[in-house]
Amino acid sequence: MKSLQNRNIRWGIIGLGNIAHSFAQDLLTVEGAELYAVASRTQQKANDFAEQFQATQAYNSYEALVNDANVDAIYIATPHSLHKENTLLCLQQGIPVLCEKPFAMNADEVNRMILSAKNNNVLLMEALWTYFLPHYQFVLKTLANNTYGKLLKVEADFGFAGEFNEASRLFKKSLGGGSLLDLGIYPIFVAQSTLGVPDTTAATATFFDNGADSSCSMQFNYNNGATALLKSTLVESTPCEAIFYCERGTIKINREFHCPSSVTLITDQEEKTVDFSCQTNGYNYEITHFNELLRQGKTESDIMTFSFSRELIKTLDIVRKAIGLKY
Repeated sequence: MKSLQNRNIRWGIIGLGNIAHSFAQDLLTVEGAELYAVASRTQQKANDFAEQFQATQAYNSYEALVNDANVDAIYIATPHSLHKENTLLCLQQGIPVLCEKPFAMNADEVNRMILSAKNNNVLLMEALWTYFLPHYQFVLKTLANNTYGKLLKVEADFGFAGEFNEASRLFKKSLGGGSLLDLGIYPIFVAQSTLGVPDTTAATATFFDNGADSSCSMQFNYNNGATALLKSTLVESTPCEAIFYCERGTIKINREFHCPSSVTLITDQEEKTVDFSCQTNGYNYEITHFNELLRQGKTESDIMTFSFSRELIKTLDIVRKAIGLKY
């Protein structure tokens, strides 16, 4: 294992779309880390990205990047359908991986990725950045402390009206496009991280002509009486809030709950809002966590655990089966 003490962690990025731009921008703000190499299927795109974000190396193939011995960690930001393939490529080279959510297309793929990480003794983590944001950690701590009593119900939605474009990754079913994997994973994450794995699940959906889901409405039920009402959609704008109804008060993460945001605390006596906005996009928090794991020689996150990622993709699989969505 490489010694990462007293030097920068040299990052590589595979896949140079919109989210990779946001990630790279925030990586520049993280102390003890640098963007060392990037890879795209076209040399010009790699060159342009490297110039914009001060990367040392620009490659026109993913294979070339993983064969660069100077790379300490790789962030994978390719379409969902390539996550498993790209992750395995890195892990088999002994390179730690931070893979963008959803971890993969289904539970079988996720299990293969985790098994490879364990067999190669390499750090692997799903990049679900919301988990690491200060406002979300504040909400989790408030709920864990039972500040407002037992959590009874969760409501979370994520939706915007996007013009359908079958050539766009967001709408292309073969790449995992559609509302569920791109947007719905966030409301599901909210429910799982606060109420746990549902005991029963119900879901309905609408679809574009190409078979990708345009919207999905879900209800999760728990044996303790709690419920979660969740929604994702690509055909209408929604509040994009996450609301936690407790016995003695309500916690509301304001628009856009999955990004750095504010939290409103509501009781019969008062209503107050705590602002958690930051100067970055917010990806620096998961990057910092991953860097700490690397320096400590860890192979699994204690926050975004393998167990959590497995249960998350299993729930997505259950919802897909309920709405008849097959890739």
